[in-house]
Amino acid sequence: MPCIFCQIVAGEAPCFRIHEDDLTLTFLDLFPVSRGHTLIIPKAHCQDLFEIEPGALGAVAQRSLSIAAAIRSALAPDGISVFQLNGAAAGQTVFHYHMHLIPRMQGDALEIHSRVRGEEEDLRQVAAMLTEALRD
Repeated sequence: MPCIFCQIVAGEAPCFRIHEDDLTLTFLDLFPVSRGHTLIIPKAHCQDLFEIEPGALGAVAQRSLSIAAAIRSALAPDGISVFQLNGAAAGQTVFHYHMHLIPRMQGDALEIHSRVRGEEEDLRQVAAMLTEALRD
């Protein structure tokens, strides 16, 4: 079965893109736990933490700093959860290494995945807000 994240990197599947560089791609989760739920992936396919190259891992971690700052600036959450899951038993559902940055408000349930697709216009607006916040 083709990897949806590899399809996104190749431009064969849509996403709400926030940032891209040589090693990483950042976009909104289409099934967000909260407004601004963001994914950071390495462009090169690797299934999980046990397959990722150290340089790609470092690039994803480094990018998470600026993305978290953009989330905080644009959306003003009370906190941000950072998750990275390895294997189905750990909750991984897309088998391409990725990091979740999930904005949280006080009292939010601690969830990692949603089954409700985000509203197209809201996803578009949030992606634009986060992209702009990266420029500041």
